[in-house]
Amino acid sequence: MPSVQFIKGIGPKKAELFERLGVKTVSDLLRYYPRAYQDRRPDSLTQFGSVNQVVFLGRVTYTQYIPARSVLIFKAFLENDEKKTVECTWFKKRSFYARRFDPLGNLKKEFKAGAWVWVVGRREDKESFVSNKISVDEYYLADDPAALLHVNRLTPLYSLTEGLNNKMFRASVAAALDKYLSEEPEILPEKLIKKRSLLSARQALKAVHFPSNTEELSDAQRRLIYEEFLLLAAAWGVKKRQNIVKKEHSYKVTRALLTPFRERLGFDFTPSQKKVINEIFASLTSAAPMTRLLQGDVGSGKTIVALSAMLLAAENNYQSALMAPTEVLAAQHFITVTKFLNGLKINVSLLTSSTPKKEREKILKNLADGETQIVIGTHSLLEDNVKFKALKFIVIDEQHRFGVEQRAKLREKAAHIDQLSMTATPIPRTLALAFYGDLDVSTITELPPGRKQITTLNVSEAQAHEKILEELKKGRQAYIVYPLIEESEKLSAKAVKEDFEKLQKVFAPYSLAMLHGAMKQKEKESVMSAFSAGKINILVATPVIEVGIDVKNATVMMVNSAERFGLASLHQLRGRVGRGSEESFCLLVPGRETSLSKERLDIICETSDGFKIGEKDMELRGPGEILGTRQHGEFELRAGDITKDVKVLNAASEDRDELLADDPKLLKPEHKLFRDRLVELYQNHWHLIDLS
Repeated sequence: MPSVQFIKGIGPKKAELFERLGVKTVSDLLRYYPRAYQDRRPDSLTQFGSVNQVVFLGRVTYTQYIPARSVLIFKAFLENDEKKTVECTWFKKRSFYARRFDPLGNLKKEFKAGAWVWVVGRREDKESFVSNKISVDEYYLADDPAALLHVNRLTPLYSLTEGLNNKMFRASVAAALDKYLSEEPEILPEKLIKKRSLLSARQALKAVHFPSNTEELSDAQRRLIYEEFLLLAAAWGVKKRQNIVKKEHSYKVTRALLTPFRERLGFDFTPSQKKVINEIFASLTSAAPMTRLLQGDVGSGKTIVALSAMLLAAENNYQSALMAPTEVLAAQHFITVTKFLNGLKINVSLLTSSTPKKEREKILKNLADGETQIVIGTHSLLEDNVKFKALKFIVIDEQHRFGVEQRAKLREKAAHIDQLSMTATPIPRTLALAFYGDLDVSTITELPPGRKQITTLNVSEAQAHEKILEELKKGRQAYIVYPLIEESEKLSAKAVKEDFEKLQKVFAPYSLAMLHGAMKQKEKESVMSAFSAGKINILVATPVIEVGIDVKNATVMMVNSAERFGLASLHQLRGRVGRGSEESFCLLVPGRETSLSKERLDIICETSDGFKIGEKDMELRGPGEILGTRQHGEFELRAGDITKDVKVLNAASEDRDELLADDPKLLKPEHKLFRDRLVELYQNHWHLIDLS
């Protein structure tokens, strides 16, 4: 379809504004769906009811023009058939050009005595439901046929950009529908339209913008949601079939390493860990490459599970790589893994940006020669000079901290690689993949024996300090976390450096130390070591401690400006305490609490279930571009919501399976238009479609 600039009333300059919204063509405009609707029908007019919006049809009785000092004011008094009168007001600031150009001139011309006019606005007195004074947002002459695009109906409202308004946008959509709707193809197979009793594409597009009633709007939305879900589900289905390949490598469980490993642990796996290990081993020993998400709460033992899988790879003379998002976490994994593998003939290396040059060269050589069976590292593993002799298995910890492209680069280190992603809080994008059934998910549902639930509270700063002192007197330790290193003028969030001296006075004579990402690695290690040894009572830090620190004597976590943290980060921070057998606390101190931030903090206080937290995160933030590289944000689907439209999603997934079973490559004539739209939408994301 042509560019939007050719639609009546737009032109090249306004087309640039539409392009800011991602609307380049007429087809883009037709599929730029309203964000909401206002009921402006006569039997639903608020007429100064309990809603602030006012819609009124009246006859002009008289007008007033008031040139005040700083503003120009125009008033029009309207009366309807029931003799109800309203006073409508327009305000315009005076400007240098006001003498040459009167911004209220059109109103003077159009609001002639006796003219019937629709006005849409807000009561000036919001506290009074009987006020007859309104500030006008939109008005339409009743004898203009175009007025019925905006009033006397369910009226669409769109997400806009500066320079565009809803009145102009609605007119553009109406013009596009009038001239180009007949060119819109029907991409859905006829059998699916009949099976699901769907509107045609043209009926749905017209009705979603200008519905005759709520029933027609509902039918239009259901059709468009179904279409989007079917396209996305089909994209996954087609790609998944293309990815069905046999691995060139295979695993055999010899237990040459696994048995002595289990015997040296000193504890038994939980039933949940055993179940998950069996699921992972089954995937590894299958013919197809594994792509699996390991979900488990903080401290549930995900690392031991991943290590078991890495030992299976080592038993078969394969290499494994574990990638962590920070040096702190990578170092912690290295310490944990080497401790558990003590006495076994396994070569484990740690590779980060802080690895000394000579040691780094040795590690790279051992990886290339196959001497190192397991490497643990950060983004350093992604560098081109990191090469492997027999890399077959990768583990990505805290996978939400890596971009899709980064995870893709690690997978490209070898062909048909098996991947295990680990997280304590599934991010929206990963949850979205799980919804579609294209990602295998294993869940550790229980904590090791002796671990207690962490009490999480939304409290004031004074209450948090009081609780910390209470725990310190018991000989415990505490974390105080800030979102920033230094105070920001743009963000109303407390910072580590600004408050550190104040905290030293508050908690004297207890010892405090700072830890943040701007410190050198040796400084971080020194502080962490002192805190772990109990020489520091309170660790004042940024989210650098979110993962990778394990101090069993730390029983209280205070999070300042808690509303500035994502749910996943709050859940991770909470996991730094409660690692021993003592009762532990996570204290959330909001800096600026809104209704949304309170809702988010309440979620953390109410549940410690990482999957539920992730689902709520998806509902609040949006699932992200499933086929793109963003982790969250505005979802690429314009009509559907996978958290609310589950029934339609299930129907689309079911029909996708039948469609591809009948025509795997969508080559039948009746599927051509559907296939063309599929390629148009997703060809640029095809290489990422199978990444979790």
